[in-house]
Amino acid sequence: MSDETAESAATGHGGPSRAAPSRRALLGWGGAGLALGAAAAGGAVAAVRDGDGAGPASDTGAAVPFHGPHQAGIATAVQDRLHFAAFDVTTEDRAELVRLLKDWTRAAERLTAGHPVGEGAYGGLAEAPPDDTGEALGLKPSRLTLTFGVGPSLFAKDRFGLDERRPAALVDLPKFPGDHLDPARGGGDLCVQACADDPQVAVHAIRNLARIGFGKVAVRWSQLGFGKTSSTTPGAQTPRNLFGFKDGTSNIAGTDTAALSRHVWAAEQDGAAWMAGGSYLVARRISMRIETWDRTSLQEQEDVFGRDKGEGAAVGRAREHDRPRLEAMLPTSHVRLAHPDSHHGARLLRRGYSFTDGTDGLGRLDAGLFFLAYQRDIRAAFIPVQQSLARSDALNEYIQHVGSAVFAIPPGVRDTDDWWGRTLIS
Repeated sequence: MSDETAESAATGHGGPSRAAPSRRALLGWGGAGLALGAAAAGGAVAAVRDGDGAGPASDTGAAVPFHGPHQAGIATAVQDRLHFAAFDVTTEDRAELVRLLKDWTRAAERLTAGHPVGEGAYGGLAEAPPDDTGEALGLKPSRLTLTFGVGPSLFAKDRFGLDERRPAALVDLPKFPGDHLDPARGGGDLCVQACADDPQVAVHAIRNLARIGFGKVAVRWSQLGFGKTSSTTPGAQTPRNLFGFKDGTSNIAGTDTAALSRHVWAAEQDGAAWMAGGSYLVARRISMRIETWDRTSLQEQEDVFGRDKGEGAAVGRAREHDRPRLEAMLPTSHVRLAHPDSHHGARLLRRGYSFTDGTDGLGRLDAGLFFLAYQRDIRAAFIPVQQSLARSDALNEYIQHVGSAVFAIPPGVRDTDDWWGRTLIS
């Protein structure tokens, strides 16, 4: 246990009276990792590894291991639900930020294993708020993954002394043709992506991290998602987006270690040694004009995508996974413009989700795609692909990008002495 963790264990949080110290005061959030280790050793929860089939894991409510060289929630088999949150750091104290990241990490270890935070939702000191909000009591881990990231704004000068550590690959995106970005739906100093097969488990995780961070961070924006629109599991049925088309047929598989190393995981030689084993995330909120799409002929829909709607096969092919003949598609078709062969082999690992958020005020559904893409270098992957799509994609008649953010996703938490962001800040 580090010196700071030992100090936390001695002082606790929200301290009770000296006459009646609770286990919460004795352990603090730093001690939660010890309790997690004991529970995991007892075999309370089954675990699945990245790349395992989503079906059996979803059926059993299994836990995804939290520790490893890469953060879970990237190459992990894609879960059914999402709660994504971006945070502004409100504290100006670097030591407070470090303490928060350690507290978040210890809480994340417990949450992903299916355990409540700290002492839990009941049984602690009656005069103090519970350590856990309680809405996930009795629920399985549901393959919950929590993926942590750092936004460009955290590297600003005169904040935390990190300005010289900003990776060259963490660039501000240019303005693409057709963008109509809402500042309230973009940016952020930090992010946490919660994916699970149970929406309440994902929401519970973000809620508890936000509660732990009160006074040090504030939620800037968040997004709920359902109906995964990409798969990282070979052999699994390709999901469909809200336009009814299969999406992400050629997505990078979570088991393809060669492709992950080449296109997803940052390496020490890339110029930011602290990011080795991490990745870079582009998050885009894309509004889909589904009412207009629903009045479009089937032939035009298929021409727009370059695939047939039933099987998902590319133009002139019989099966979904048959290699497409790009020259057989219209020059403006989405598949042709987005395909790696059109961008010197550049590939993204996609983990997008559909969303519906009420109406747009004009009697139409506020619905669309929350696009999440991981890559080794934003400059070499997302930017050239999106520049091509923004200029020529026939799909632009039916979509608009309305929110945007980029984050550096540090490497994984190695063990119970490690913590989110250690390689950057320590």
